[in-house]
Amino acid sequence: MSNHLNFYIDGQWVVPTNPARLPIIDPSSEEAYTEISVGSKADVDKAVAAARTAFESFSRTSYGERLALLKRMLDAYNDRYEDIAQAVSQEMGAPIEWARGAQAWAGQAHFEATIKALETYEFSERRGTTMVVKEPIGVCALITPWNWPLNQIVCKVAPAIAAGCTVVLKPSEIAPISGIVFAEAMHAAGVPKGVFNMVNGTGPDVGQVMAGHPDVDMVSFTGSTRAGIIVAKTAADTVKRVAQELGGKSANIILPDADFETAVAKGVEGCFGNSGQSCDAPTRMLVPAGRHDEALAIAKKAAEAHKVGHPHAADTKLGPVVSQVQYDKIQRLIEAGIAEGATLVTGGPGRPEGLNRGYYVRPTVFGHVTPEMTIAREEIFGPVLSVMSYKDEDDAVRIANDTVYGLAAYVQSKDLDRARKVAARLRAGQVSINYPEWDTFAPFGGYKQSGNGREYADWGIHDFLEIKGIVGYGA
Repeated sequence: MSNHLNFYIDGQWVVPTNPARLPIIDPSSEEAYTEISVGSKADVDKAVAAARTAFESFSRTSYGERLALLKRMLDAYNDRYEDIAQAVSQEMGAPIEWARGAQAWAGQAHFEATIKALETYEFSERRGTTMVVKEPIGVCALITPWNWPLNQIVCKVAPAIAAGCTVVLKPSEIAPISGIVFAEAMHAAGVPKGVFNMVNGTGPDVGQVMAGHPDVDMVSFTGSTRAGIIVAKTAADTVKRVAQELGGKSANIILPDADFETAVAKGVEGCFGNSGQSCDAPTRMLVPAGRHDEALAIAKKAAEAHKVGHPHAADTKLGPVVSQVQYDKIQRLIEAGIAEGATLVTGGPGRPEGLNRGYYVRPTVFGHVTPEMTIAREEIFGPVLSVMSYKDEDDAVRIANDTVYGLAAYVQSKDLDRARKVAARLRAGQVSINYPEWDTFAPFGGYKQSGNGREYADWGIHDFLEIKGIVGYGA
C-alpha cells in the first residue's frame, strides 16, 4: 500500500490532521502521476512532540548503539535502492542511470561516510581538570531540497542520529516520493519511535512552522538563499541554531597551462550534470582572454554532445528540469543573456528540437560574458554555462570572488602547486582542483550568502552537537 498520503510520526504511518492534497508532476510529461498530503501546524506539533519525547532516552544511548542503528539504516536503504532511484527519476526527471549512479548512490555514500566517521569520533576530551563533552543538541528540523533529495536527506538525518538527536524531516514538496520511500526504509530498519519523523508540505505551512517551533532546538536547511533568509528570521525568535546550505554561482578558473581541451570539456560536463540543477555547479568558466574563442569552440562541441530526452531513453544525457517554475526561470535568464549582449554559442530559448512537451531545456553556452551581466550574477539552476575572460591570475581570482555566493570554486592547472595557491585565495567553502572524484569526507558548505555550517561525515556530526565544559571534573 502506498504511503503517499501519509506522514511518518512516532514510529508509524498516520493520516494528516487536516487532509489536503498536492499533485506531484512528472516533469517529462507535465502531468500529475500521484498526490501527497500536505501538512499543517497540527502535524508539525505531533511530530515535534514525538521527537521531544524520544530525545529523552535516545540522547543517552551509547555511540555503539547509534552505530549499530546507522548500519541497519544503511542496510534498509540498500534494500530499497532501486525503488529510490526510480522515484527520483520520475519526480525530478533524472535519467535513470544518473538516478542510480549519482542520486541514490549519494545517500548510500553519506550513510557509509557517517558510519566510518562515528567509529572514531571523540565525544569527550580532557583539558587539565576540565572535561569537554559534546552532547546532542536536541530536536532537529531538517528541511531538504528537490535537486539532490537523497544526498541532502541522508547528510542531515545520518549525522543527526549519529550525534544522538531526534529529527523531523520535511522533504521538498516538489520531489517528495523518494523521501517517502526513505521513511519506509527507516521504519524497516527499526529506528526507535519518535527518533525519525517525516511531515510533507510546503515551506510556509510546514517548513516555517518547524523553524519557529519552540520545541525545535536546531534547523538544518538546504535550499535557495531567499528561503534560507526566511528560515533564519523565523528561527531567530527562539534563538535556535540554524545551519544553512544555500545558493551558489561557482567559478571555474582554467589557468593557461591547463590541458585546455580536457579542462573546458569537463567544465561543461560539470555545469550540465543533473540538468544544471546543482548548487555547486561550475557555472562561470574563466579562461585566458587570448584563448576565449578557442574555449568557446570546445564548449560548443561538448555541449552539443549532451543528448536531451526522456529519463528512460537509453541515449539520454540530460532529462528535463524539475518544474514549470524552474523552466520559466531558466528561459528568462537565457533571454536576459541575449538581451545584455552575451554571445549565444549554442542552445538558447525554448525546448530542444523534437521535444514539445516536458520541461526540457536546450544545453546552452554563452561567451564573452562580463561580470555585470545577469547571467554572471544570478544562480540559473539549469544547463547554462557562462564563459568569461580574465587578463591574468589576479584578475581571475578577483572575478571569481566577485559574487555574493561562496559555496564552491574550481581550479584547473597542470602545475599543482600553482593551483593550490590560487585555491587558497578563493572565498568558497569547497575548492576542487583538476576535477577530483566526489569526496563525502570533505567539509561541504558555504561562505557569504551560500550559508553557514558544514556537512558530510564528521563535519556533519559536529554541527548537531552542543559543547559543554565540566570545570573541576578532574580536581
